[in-house]
Amino acid sequence: MKKIFYVLLLLIGVHVAQAQEVPVLDRGLFFGNPEIAGGQLSPDGKWISFMKEYGGIMNIWVKKIDEPFEKARPLTDSKRPMSGYFWTEDGKYILYVKDSNGDENMNIFAVDPMAKAKNGVPESRNLTPLKEVTANIYLASRKDPDLLMIGLNNRDKAWHDLYSLKISTGELKKIYENTDRITSYNFDWDEKLRVLSKTDDKGTTQFFYKEGDKLTPIYETLVTENAYISNWNEDNSKFYLVTNKGDLDKSTLFLMDPKTKQITKVESDPKDKVDFGGLFLDRNTRKMIYTSYTGDKTEYYWKDKTWEENYKFLQSKFPGREVNFSSSTNDYSKSLVAVGGAQYASEAYFFDAKTKQLIFQYTPRTELKKVEKYLAAMTPISYKSSDGLEIPAYLTLPVGSSGKNVPVVVLVHGGPKGPRDYWGYNSTVQFLANRGYAVLQPNFRASGGYGKKFQNGGDLQWGKLMQDDITWGVKYLIDQGIADKSKVVIMGGSYGGYATLAGLAFTPDVYAAGVDIVGPSNLFTLLNSVPAYWEAARAFLYGMVGDPKTEDGKKRMHDASPLFSVDKINKPLLIVQGANDPRVKQAEADQIVIALRDKGKKVNYILADDEGHGFRKPVNSMAMYAETEKFLAEVIGGRYQKEMPENVAKRLKEMTVDISKVTYTPAKTEKATGASK
Repeated sequence: MKKIFYVLLLLIGVHVAQAQEVPVLDRGLFFGNPEIAGGQLSPDGKWISFMKEYGGIMNIWVKKIDEPFEKARPLTDSKRPMSGYFWTEDGKYILYVKDSNGDENMNIFAVDPMAKAKNGVPESRNLTPLKEVTANIYLASRKDPDLLMIGLNNRDKAWHDLYSLKISTGELKKIYENTDRITSYNFDWDEKLRVLSKTDDKGTTQFFYKEGDKLTPIYETLVTENAYISNWNEDNSKFYLVTNKGDLDKSTLFLMDPKTKQITKVESDPKDKVDFGGLFLDRNTRKMIYTSYTGDKTEYYWKDKTWEENYKFLQSKFPGREVNFSSSTNDYSKSLVAVGGAQYASEAYFFDAKTKQLIFQYTPRTELKKVEKYLAAMTPISYKSSDGLEIPAYLTLPVGSSGKNVPVVVLVHGGPKGPRDYWGYNSTVQFLANRGYAVLQPNFRASGGYGKKFQNGGDLQWGKLMQDDITWGVKYLIDQGIADKSKVVIMGGSYGGYATLAGLAFTPDVYAAGVDIVGPSNLFTLLNSVPAYWEAARAFLYGMVGDPKTEDGKKRMHDASPLFSVDKINKPLLIVQGANDPRVKQAEADQIVIALRDKGKKVNYILADDEGHGFRKPVNSMAMYAETEKFLAEVIGGRYQKEMPENVAKRLKEMTVDISKVTYTPAKTEKATGASK
């Protein structure tokens, strides 16, 4: 008996020691540049491209598949992080898109991966060298790999005309002039323009079937409904339609014949819990490979036995982790496979589907991999809101924590309508957990994936039931004994930033502090300043927050704007903003900083002159999180890393605003919309 007691004591002692020995992990492990990321196979599988630091910014590199990564050479020298890249069908070019300092005015660039370097890298060509224009890529041709179908809003900032773009020469040819509120262009397998979508000023969207110059309406959805074309069937006679129109709550996959308008149900969630997730078709045979649905985690329903066998083989090699085919050759014989999970630093492997050969390629964050045992588990939970609605969420507890009476950070996602939080590795969550905080990620009403009723349940509920969904999550953690009710902070970006301000303004006793990252404070100025190319979404936005052209809408917006309840904010607030943000403009931060300052309230302000809607540059992110963790430690007593690299310290000093010097001049339109109430 004594021996058993001794062993128990020893085990308890080991557990306590382990809890005490969890180190404060360097913030660079979470927010610095990964060593290698974003790997893609060339279409023939002979080359691999990837992102790696060049001049402090993640740029595109390339190497032969059988060469070591040390032999790779850089292809780009961008000073701004890119928003994605891909190979053309013939492997002659790599295309990428980027904006200017976060303004979201995207240009399309091309680089020849086989070209010789000039000044360190081959020459990149800007294929859309236009100012204040956002280029969209609708189609990268397989039939003619030198061809793109793109949208440009250079004629009218609100609407995108359709152009063909010849990559080799940069030649642009207008295909369709958009004078009738076209919001999307859809091409079939033969790359014929078959369906166009139009959205009217009430938010009603119509699909039009194109035959020659004739456009025939074939399908219609209201602003509160969603529908999109996922792909076409094998002979191009029908398209796969994902919709939640009418009596449908969960979005469902159908086949639609555009000529007869007949639709046939293909599939919906077998468990009837979530919306239709994803459809993956073999681009060579055009047959279905799998469908997927995401509840707490993602589930795949395989339609192809060979793919299913390969997936199960890979799962057997990486138990407890998620496996994704991230890139494949044209014939799918070879793939790059991403392996990871909430508690795992991700890895990439080369997989030969025929031989089952599996070859390790890279770990994006090798130093994080070394301390993987200190990453925390993310657990799906749910709780009831103020009106009894069940709210799905994720809870992450610090490693070694008892799970009782813990300081909490409520991390609220952006959007709000459509996006949601997912299970998996999240750098911010792991960073906060390492600092000693439990992290709650609520998928409040308006979050996507849980059905139409749940998503539309957030309409006109900003600061009301949507906020309750977050507040009642805090109450749940307190009732369960998990949260120290005096040490709860709310934090988030975009809508999450709004929810932070709303939490401090409308429920001032719930939170000890807030961290608002690019969040709107005044719904009037928010709607007045949205980008011109969001015009099609105006009715959608009014449906969410209220119509500023009506008295009822003005009152709703006024009451839901944290700026007009600034008197109630009595807890410390950290505000983070990008100066070039086109969605939530700097004015949103300036207004509330001034209002708080003038009332003698505590507010810290970080402003990056080279960022937009969220920070993309690692030095800016690390500076912002350095300030965040110090702020949190001062308020609710977690741990923080005092030291920081010289460049990060310098950048933080540059971004820290003297609030006594912040000014704001209202735009002339604000008074007319009722913002001066």
